[in-house]
Amino acid sequence: MGQDSKNKNNSSNAAGGNEEFKSSYIEGRNSINEALNAGHEINKIWILKPADGRRLDPELGKILNEAKERHIVVVRVNRPVLDKMSTTGNHQGVIAQVSSHEYADLDDVVAKVKEEGRVPLLLALDEIKDSFNLASLLRISDAAGVDGIIIPKHRSIALNSIVSKLSAGAIEYIPVARVTNLAQTLRDLKENHGFWVCGTDMEGSVPYDKADYSGPLVIVVGSEGEGMRKGIRSECDFMVHIPMNGHVNSLNAAVATGIIVYEAVKYRRDHSK
Repeated sequence: MGQDSKNKNNSSNAAGGNEEFKSSYIEGRNSINEALNAGHEINKIWILKPADGRRLDPELGKILNEAKERHIVVVRVNRPVLDKMSTTGNHQGVIAQVSSHEYADLDDVVAKVKEEGRVPLLLALDEIKDSFNLASLLRISDAAGVDGIIIPKHRSIALNSIVSKLSAGAIEYIPVARVTNLAQTLRDLKENHGFWVCGTDMEGSVPYDKADYSGPLVIVVGSEGEGMRKGIRSECDFMVHIPMNGHVNSLNAAVATGIIVYEAVKYRRDHSK
């Protein structure tokens, strides 16, 4: 989001050690080609970066091109990174991560909250790619009482064993809906369920502690370093920002979201009396 410092994907940290690699990871060119051909849902692929300016191996190039066509997140890494990630010792220059957690149906999430007589509060994440940020946002959402999280299907980190471990169990309590078109989903929530959409950006016109967070609400968080896409911005009814009074001019996505979410929860609690 706009409040975010430029976090880059740290591939070695993303691997998190071999103990975190379970059935949600597949290794080797044949296995990954078969998964792609079968239409399996792949969240992320790590591909060997050629050394000394050499050209990419044709078989790896084929996988890379297919991943790009399917909008799968691809990380180019050196061999030691893949060696550390591998549990088979035979990664052949490529490791893929497949979805390992069941996603919720967004309509069911909203209906359940309304059936319980509560006003829904959702969090939408626009192309968050860092496992640690997603896990932190799950923990924040659980602690604050957010009813659900929405993530896009493409160009976003998905629920996996790493996120699960980093979330310290929060992944089991916060329903996460994965949608094909986030902008359309926000539009549907406004038109069919009466939601307001609150964007978050350092250029937002409303200070976060002066906003009206009442009613069914979706708080939208932009990606690390890049913020929200133009199409997502256009669906926001208002934009909030966190004033920065120190020497740094940004906060990472999870920290900034935590501040705003807790302010929204406080506002809704105070104005429901």
